[in-house]
Amino acid sequence: MEKITMTTPLVEMDGDEMTRILWKMIKDELLLPYIDLKTEYFDLGLEHRNETDDQVTMDSAEATRKYGVAVKCATITPNAARMTEYNLKEMWKSPNGTIRAALDGTVFRAPIVVKGIEPCVRNWEKPITLARHAYGDVYKNTEIKVPGPGRAELVFTAEDGTQIRETIHNFTGSGILQGIHNTDESIASFARACFNFALDTKQDLWFATKDTISKKYDHNFKDIFQEIYDTEYKDRFDAAGIEYFYTLIDDAVARVMKAKGGFIWACKNYDGDVMSDMVSSAFGSLAMMTSVLVSPSGVYEYEAAHGTVQRHYYKHLKGEETSTNSVATIFAWTGALRKRGELDDNKALMAFADKLEQATVRTIEAGKMTKDLALITSLQDVTVLNSEEFIKAIRESFEQIM
Repeated sequence: MEKITMTTPLVEMDGDEMTRILWKMIKDELLLPYIDLKTEYFDLGLEHRNETDDQVTMDSAEATRKYGVAVKCATITPNAARMTEYNLKEMWKSPNGTIRAALDGTVFRAPIVVKGIEPCVRNWEKPITLARHAYGDVYKNTEIKVPGPGRAELVFTAEDGTQIRETIHNFTGSGILQGIHNTDESIASFARACFNFALDTKQDLWFATKDTISKKYDHNFKDIFQEIYDTEYKDRFDAAGIEYFYTLIDDAVARVMKAKGGFIWACKNYDGDVMSDMVSSAFGSLAMMTSVLVSPSGVYEYEAAHGTVQRHYYKHLKGEETSTNSVATIFAWTGALRKRGELDDNKALMAFADKLEQATVRTIEAGKMTKDLALITSLQDVTVLNSEEFIKAIRESFEQIM
């Protein structure tokens, strides 16, 4: 077949460890033979981030804002051990967090459903999409280790010098303090991203916080969502035949476990972090989860929801065989290519993305899969493939579809 042409580049953010190895395999086997691939390339591998004092991460976010679509490989967020291992200048922040803050985006994650990988929750018939607010709260906290007795206060000083003061606690001994924040602007962007995504996908939207306990902080989220819904979206939701409702986070968890799926569950930053892992694990695997960051201005950044698969990378370095699941990374590429095609009215590129996803699902449903899926599948007589064999099997399925 003649290679598909692209009129506008998408931003490509390379990553770390085993996912970086898979990234190259996917491009070589599944993309470059079929697409005249145009990308604005950024190396977000930890070594290069260290060399550039992490400027490359900010540059990639700016390029994403310029071109409108990006695809990102999994990256390392360094800890103390990584500082030593990579001889880092400092403990660089999470690239995902940096990009999310720069784009003011909301993360939408949904499981990739295939026959033979049944969810642990028996009544889940359709995917559940997690919408995670990607700014503030504990991810931009300030912490103090309290050395001994004393009074802790929460103080806000306005530009004119006036202050609001609240006593947090009168310590009689040592302890800890944590200060968190959010902004009305970011919460409003989160709300609009969720409402727009619900309309685009024709799914009900749930939103949950703990406003009964957090009567100002969480209640502010609830109020902003409700005001924006009532003034901007209610009529459009009614016309689309979909529903928005708010409930407490503990009630939402109980409802989700008894629901059939097929809706969007919007959560604050930490809640979304935890619940997306719970949903993905219950549906099968983090490696079977799509993830897209959507900004209020309509910028899209697609990524795998999982990490860099460090353990497999160390095996790979020793020359040992690995069986690493590349599905989420493949779907990050197909999501970005499809969105690029939508924005450029490139139907061939959109069709390519659809067929590559079909080929990936068909390969697994035919009983050809990586070890992580073989351990949980209900299919009989499956073939366990190594990392490279699995990608090549997908290519065979793709060429049959084409």
